[in-house]
Amino acid sequence: MKVILTQEVSGLGTPGDVVDVKDGYGRNYLLPQGFGIRWSKGAEKEVTNIKRARGAREIRDLGHANEVKAQLEGLKVSLQVRAGDGGRLFGSVTPVEIVDAVKSAGGPSLDRRRLELPGHIKSTGSYPVKVKLHPEVTATFDVNVNRSK
Repeated sequence: MKVILTQEVSGLGTPGDVVDVKDGYGRNYLLPQGFGIRWSKGAEKEVTNIKRARGAREIRDLGHANEVKAQLEGLKVSLQVRAGDGGRLFGSVTPVEIVDAVKSAGGPSLDRRRLELPGHIKSTGSYPVKVKLHPEVTATFDVNVNRSK
């Protein structure tokens, strides 16, 4: 089955790529999650629109990615969340909350889909978060999760 990706899928491709996947993977995962659309000659014309939108929000080049990496690694990012007495959170920290915390700490705006969390963050503490800025550049910064008062 040929699928045109509409979002980045780790290990498969970036938006606008036409990939050949197994029927079950495409039908049961990629299409229902909105990660891709079924390929057709008419849908092939959408590839240019998808690539143009990707280019508008993507980091321009390797030099720009390195600048953003240096900016991210120098940040002190902290989150105030509701937690119990033992430091266990009521829920978990989401990538959207981390992106908002980076922005409020004076960092650049990031795409939540490019964040790589070290698993589910369900207790207070410091956690390393990776951001894939460019195919060759990955930035790592620490997020301090604190109990709100």
